[in-house]
Amino acid sequence: MENNTSSCFLMERKTHAKINRKEVIRAKLRNSCSCTPQKLKNFLMDFFPVLKWLPKYRCKEYIWGDVMSGLVIGIILVPQAIAYSLLAGLKPIYSLYTSFFANIIYFLMGTSRHVSVGIFSLISLMVGQVVDRELLLAGFDLNDDAPPASGDGSLQNDNLSNITAFNLTIVGINAECGKECYAIGIATALTFMAGVYQVLMGIFRLGFVSMYLSESILDGFATGASLTILTAQVKYLIGIKIPRSQGHGMLVITWINIFRNISQANLCDVITSAICIVVLVTAKELGDRYKHKLKFPLPTELVVIVVATLVSHYGKLNEVYASSVSGAIPTGFISPKVPEFNLMLRVALDALPLAIVSFVFTVSLSEMFAKKYAYTIRANQEMFAVGFCNIIPSFFHSFATSAALAKTLVKTSTGCQTQISGVISAMVVLLVLLFLAPLFYSLQKCVLACIIIVSLRGALRKFQDVPARYQVNKVDTLVWVVTMSASALVSTEIGLLVGIVFSMLCIIVRTQRPRTALLGQIQDTSFYEDDLEYENLSTVPKVKIFRFEAPLYYANRNYFLKSLYRLTNLDPNLEAARRKKYEKKEKQHLKKGNHRTANGLGIGETTLQLVPKQIDFQALVVDCSSISFLDTTGVNTLKEILKDYKNLNISVLLACCNPSVIDSLKRGGYFGKDFGCMQEMLFYSIHNAVLFAKDQKLPADCSV
Repeated sequence: MENNTSSCFLMERKTHAKINRKEVIRAKLRNSCSCTPQKLKNFLMDFFPVLKWLPKYRCKEYIWGDVMSGLVIGIILVPQAIAYSLLAGLKPIYSLYTSFFANIIYFLMGTSRHVSVGIFSLISLMVGQVVDRELLLAGFDLNDDAPPASGDGSLQNDNLSNITAFNLTIVGINAECGKECYAIGIATALTFMAGVYQVLMGIFRLGFVSMYLSESILDGFATGASLTILTAQVKYLIGIKIPRSQGHGMLVITWINIFRNISQANLCDVITSAICIVVLVTAKELGDRYKHKLKFPLPTELVVIVVATLVSHYGKLNEVYASSVSGAIPTGFISPKVPEFNLMLRVALDALPLAIVSFVFTVSLSEMFAKKYAYTIRANQEMFAVGFCNIIPSFFHSFATSAALAKTLVKTSTGCQTQISGVISAMVVLLVLLFLAPLFYSLQKCVLACIIIVSLRGALRKFQDVPARYQVNKVDTLVWVVTMSASALVSTEIGLLVGIVFSMLCIIVRTQRPRTALLGQIQDTSFYEDDLEYENLSTVPKVKIFRFEAPLYYANRNYFLKSLYRLTNLDPNLEAARRKKYEKKEKQHLKKGNHRTANGLGIGETTLQLVPKQIDFQALVVDCSSISFLDTTGVNTLKEILKDYKNLNISVLLACCNPSVIDSLKRGGYFGKDFGCMQEMLFYSIHNAVLFAKDQKLPADCSV
């Protein structure tokens, strides 16, 4: 209503039927535990989505796009897999195993048609940090520049690559095990545990954990980790031998060691790195500029690797210039092996952040491309898919996997239609595994480092977005900076944890100190807005309208009261204490028979003195539209101000409360025992409360 009389109307709440939770739980348990042929069929169809979509596959429409995208991704996967083995601290053969098995398993279990699951730089880095730490604790030398072995593919025959072998019975490995054997043992145990965590999260439907990893946290984590990756590759770029740094502050320590040993740089590696980076960056920039004209991306990495390998082999760069090369990559598959249980116990804690990051990147990319191409994915099934992409390959000497944005973008741009594209990519990797792997013996490690560094362009370009991000949201920018800094300067795992904790603290602080305002009336309307933000608002005579833009709970109770007292320019407690003090002095003077008051006023003038001049309102309207919930402290706070202001003959009216807040107030006894005063204390709009305050007063018997 927009007239000067208050409107009174009743809204009747719906009566919700009470749910017998015990019966609901029993029914769900009965339904879950029963087994019928139809339920078994549905379970298999849900667990292996390929059984649903493959019979409906439109071969003529889809096959060309799937084959083309599969071939292109396979060609990209091979050099990246070999390169990312440097990050993981493992031999290139294990990266190829990882890429092969991940694509096959995701084809069977994944629900996204477009994501490319396999080896991923951030995941490889996290695996490599754990592997390096455990190798160091076991007494191995982390120097990976020893002469390459011409191994036969056996995990046990690696004494040539690390002369000292250790009997590691203390961690469950009874046979004598060398550096490579122990490294892949740690990686597979870590991968197995990460997969178990992901499957357990799927069983207990804990996918909501990903909600705590905001875009700012993930971007900051990726950028910080990219700086760590770049730092770790610099020694390969310039061909120096420095010890691998471990623990916190690895980035700073590594750069100190680099500058200390810069004089030992290998000129051959420096020249090769410069040429490769120029070629790769130029090709990438041209590809980005003319991508709308190209039917598929240029296989620049593969071309660089082939040319570099030929030059290194025929130029004998390893023998003449001591340039570090990849060494022998065996063909075929190594016999499966169960990950060591005792090693799992050592890395169980490290596997948790690995599992969460792997799952979050996979699901976020799956949802992004499902939305873009108008289909749905099942996040819980994605959890199972990426979990088994870790569990099963861990028996085949593979390490952790995840979806990767860069390869997924290439996949979609080359016409991918379904998960069959992943099978084609796996076949390309299989071809390399069976026949072509030994050809990469002479490939320089600096070339692999160049491929890794150039692949970080996207993450490092996030620095350019900081000003724009800051303009959009300063708090999110601060979260990004803190997460990035902690990930780079401390460690990736700690950086992720710091980002999550800091983000939550920002939310808590924002609810502890939210915006508060006094509202004024928009002229000739029934709407009210912030007096400080808008011009030409009318002040409502004798009425103060206070807005609090956050839930009212124990953490912001004091801020609520301080803001209310500051904006209304009245602290009812201080005013009540001042009045009591004055009344006490007056009584003392009257007892002495002095008809003059303590102020020198007559008794008749005392009443005027009791009413403070600064109180210029008779009603306080609290706009509760932004208060999403109240806890016990919040209810008690509202009861407190109701009582305190009533002692000063000021009415407190609540407006725009949601049903949850109203229920909390009822349970807390805010409206009295029988809710008799509820209609005169609670209003569905600010305007109705203002009209009521102008015309009426609260009944004297409405008390808390």
